[in-house]
Amino acid sequence: MDIKRSTKSTAKMLINFLTFEAVKTIAEQLEETDKLKALWFNQFSTRERLQNGELYIKDLFAVHQEMAFRVMTVREHLANEILEFLPEMTRTGIQQSNMQLRRQHFEKIMSAPASKGYAECENLEPSSETNLEVPLEVVANLDPDSIVESDRPSPQPNQ
Repeated sequence: MDIKRSTKSTAKMLINFLTFEAVKTIAEQLEETDKLKALWFNQFSTRERLQNGELYIKDLFAVHQEMAFRVMTVREHLANEILEFLPEMTRTGIQQSNMQLRRQHFEKIMSAPASKGYAECENLEPSSETNLEVPLEVVANLDPDSIVESDRPSPQPNQ
């Protein structure tokens, strides 16, 4: 695993996401203050490369410099507010998610149909005729060599 490459890729993805969040925030603000500019901004943002934050801002600079600066300012503000809490929230979120996914998987495999032999044993119900006590005459007629060593009573000292 290439940690450096993964880190760069994650940072780029996060930058793109923060650009997207900045655009959403600005669109909401414009919706309340300047409906005409909000309409233009929404149309620009949907047809341009919003999935790539850097290209989006470059394209925005070409048509509306003030809005490009605004997106960069809001994106930077969001980064300053969010990134302080992100490492711990990410670790905790992954740990909780992993625990939940493991629990769900474990529950799934535990509720899977058992093998036929196991299922038959599990479905057995003791009947009223079942008696675990062995009659004394049966024990008396047992061949002593057929008894397993652990089944033999331990010798008791004579009193």
